[in-house]
Amino acid sequence: MNKQLVIALGGNALGNTPDEQKQAVLTAASHIVSLVKDGYKIVIVHGNGPQVGMINLAFELAYKQNSNVSAMPFAECSAMSQGYIGFHLQNALQNTFMEQGMTTHVSTAITQVIVNQHDPAFQHPTKPVGLFYSEEEAKEIGQERGYTFVEDSGRGFRRVVPSPEPVDIKEKGTIRCLMENGDVVIACGGGGIPVCREEGMLHSVDAVIDKDKAAAKLADVINADTFVVLTAVPRVAINFGTPDQKWLERITVDEANRYIEEGHFAPGSMLPKVEAAIKFVKSGPGREAIITSLENAYKAVTEDNGTIICSE
Repeated sequence: MNKQLVIALGGNALGNTPDEQKQAVLTAASHIVSLVKDGYKIVIVHGNGPQVGMINLAFELAYKQNSNVSAMPFAECSAMSQGYIGFHLQNALQNTFMEQGMTTHVSTAITQVIVNQHDPAFQHPTKPVGLFYSEEEAKEIGQERGYTFVEDSGRGFRRVVPSPEPVDIKEKGTIRCLMENGDVVIACGGGGIPVCREEGMLHSVDAVIDKDKAAAKLADVINADTFVVLTAVPRVAINFGTPDQKWLERITVDEANRYIEEGHFAPGSMLPKVEAAIKFVKSGPGREAIITSLENAYKAVTEDNGTIICSE
């Protein structure tokens, strides 16, 4: 087989605590191992929304209580989440492989994702992170640390960070080598750690890269055959939740774009997944993207049992 898959796994599917996550990754591992047994080469990109929020919150609360605790930059929080989520996935997959008598190795690559420092997103931060503050506290922290705060639905003021587009994956060569060695690779966790090039050097920036966009970029630069986006439903639907709901089996990029223009996909859920799938399919000839659920992942890949997006 030897087909290369990049699988994007949502952070919300991994639970809200380390114990919940350990159980959730065992479920994910069982589905992924079946694909490895069939000969697929796999890279997993996981989300980290709840997890990086937990880390960021812990440091914020600690800093408020004790000035000897450093306020942790968001890029470092993202790196921490890559490490511990990667460890849980790596451990669950490795144990599942051993139970089935397989010698496949699993590697986690702490991944830097290059963004353009002139990306318009840096002028319009929109991604909320961290605690709610009073207006007075937000002004004080903003002046002290240069953070941007916005009022959030009457609940207080919350910090927002930019969400720039991924331009390249710094560790793409390492990821390719690990795949060629037969490893299952966990990379670009949470969309990766955003870094910018300045005078030839890489510097981290406080930002959040959309996980599905980062996964699509990774799939492109390692020349994957298929990009698989895992979500809560086995297929994408138009007119979702209405009597006219229709599940989509195989659609072209043009059809997907038409459905986007008609407003069928919610901005906070399915829309970014469809957009990331389109971007990957358009990035090279013969590429396909599949959107499906974790439970349906094996059938979606092996039996075309999800929503497949193709060039024509």
